[in-house]
Amino acid sequence: MKIDTKDFRVGEGDQVKLHKWPTRVKSFYQSKEHYETLLAEHVAQLSKQQKLLYASDRHAVLLIFQAMDAAGKDGAIQHVMSGINPQGCQVSSFKHPSAAELEHDFLWRTTRDLPERGRIGIFNRSYYEEVLIVRVHPDILRSESIPETPHHDKKIWQGRYRSIVDLEKHLHANGTRIIKFFLHLSKDEQRKRFLARIDDVDKNWKFSEADI
Repeated sequence: MKIDTKDFRVGEGDQVKLHKWPTRVKSFYQSKEHYETLLAEHVAQLSKQQKLLYASDRHAVLLIFQAMDAAGKDGAIQHVMSGINPQGCQVSSFKHPSAAELEHDFLWRTTRDLPERGRIGIFNRSYYEEVLIVRVHPDILRSESIPETPHHDKKIWQGRYRSIVDLEKHLHANGTRIIKFFLHLSKDEQRKRFLARIDDVDKNWKFSEADI
């Protein structure tokens, strides 16, 4: 069964209502063994493409993973990118900004980790945090010490949206191809996964008070 990417892609200018998007899709494999076979085949294809990317040294690829907590970003990165040559790939995770990062513009901490030509960069969270988490936690915005930018002012968010769009256009014009993934799950499924983390000794460390 072939996967139709149109079922999962959002075009430029399209409006997305997540509550109307399915959090479960039809299975594309018949069994666990079939899944592992398909995954191995796709990873092998990805590895071949990476070699061509590295050899041509003309483009870079940036994969951005955004998701709600417990949606599976780490697992997706681990399984899908398992066949990539580590020498041509770099993974960057972005959590709460450090004191040094707060002293720079909001794009600084991510742009310094952009992949060079011939390589694949993976962002586990990204500059999109600055129009998501920062809106929920105004204390982060206050810590950025931006002059005359009250949290309730819509102009700051519109400005950041524009900065992000302009950055991505600039990167594309200079050879970086960006592929963005948003892993969505329902509130009920998220709750189940949080509870499972508490009971699983191998995943208990992932659960924190902030998740509540």
